[in-house]
Amino acid sequence: MKLGIIGLPESGKRTVFEALSGLRTDASTRNEPSLAMIRVPDIRVDRLSAMFQPKKTTYAQVEYFLPAKAAAKPDANESVQLASVRDCDALLHVVRNFRRYGTEAPNPEVDFRQLDGELMLADQISIEKRLERIEADRKRGKKIDAEEMDALSACHALLDRGEPIRREEGLARHPSLRGFAFFSAKPMLVVFNNEDDNDAMPQATCFEKESCAVVKAKLEQEMAGMDPEEAAVFLSEFHLTASATDRVIAASYRLMGLISFFTVGEDEVKAWTITRSTVALDAAGVIHSDIRKGFIRAEVIGYEELMAAGSFAEARKKGLVRLEGKTYEIQDGDIVHFRFNVG
Repeated sequence: MKLGIIGLPESGKRTVFEALSGLRTDASTRNEPSLAMIRVPDIRVDRLSAMFQPKKTTYAQVEYFLPAKAAAKPDANESVQLASVRDCDALLHVVRNFRRYGTEAPNPEVDFRQLDGELMLADQISIEKRLERIEADRKRGKKIDAEEMDALSACHALLDRGEPIRREEGLARHPSLRGFAFFSAKPMLVVFNNEDDNDAMPQATCFEKESCAVVKAKLEQEMAGMDPEEAAVFLSEFHLTASATDRVIAASYRLMGLISFFTVGEDEVKAWTITRSTVALDAAGVIHSDIRKGFIRAEVIGYEELMAAGSFAEARKKGLVRLEGKTYEIQDGDIVHFRFNVG
């Protein structure tokens, strides 16, 4: 999962990136694009590792990408900068909600609408150009893809009403539109960058349909460099239940409908990320195409069931390990062993 961090100038995008990643950038690289691969915290992985004592423990990972600063290139504008997040799976939209010396009081609603409007405008221009080419092909007698044209027209109508494509999930994920990677079709997490003493979520109608989170980026940037004991004290003092990384990752998983399943053994305990409702056959393919191809059955036990049993051997004795077929929908926390044959 790769999330692109966007936001208006002075919204604190880099501070948020550093708070999430724990990385620091010096003056010579602050205008360059940055990518951080972050381990997804999961106490279930910790406990499974303690139970099986594997040679290797592998957590799920998430990537945060911060585009190059537009100001570093005099001829660049925000739209050019945004183009670099086109290949991201989702967007993390940082909105300023803190007062900065020498600037006006924050107006999160106006700032959010401005950049979201740029995303929609960029998509609208792309759609209009594509529809023009389709119409030209039609006039020349070429066969056109009616399904693609209908989907593009539906997107254009939605954007004309001032609504991003992500409002219609089925349309945003339409197979005919996959190659366009429209900005406003991407899942978006709105991150309000608050002052240290402000826990409140800004209230505005435009935020009611969005997935939102609050971070205190400057404060949490400092905390990211502390050892765990210091960080725990910091969290308590500022009434934070978890670090910015933990909170934003959890919100991102909810936003994208992601869950984790686990494979366990003496060699490795590993977390795998899939979308909710993924069937066993497709989950097998996430591990390796050969496992999918030779799929026979999946041995499955829920994480809580295994923990209650105390060991895999005891879980087997109690009949808690069950066999599932290709169409079984993997549940969050399932521990799975795939039986397969590639002969």
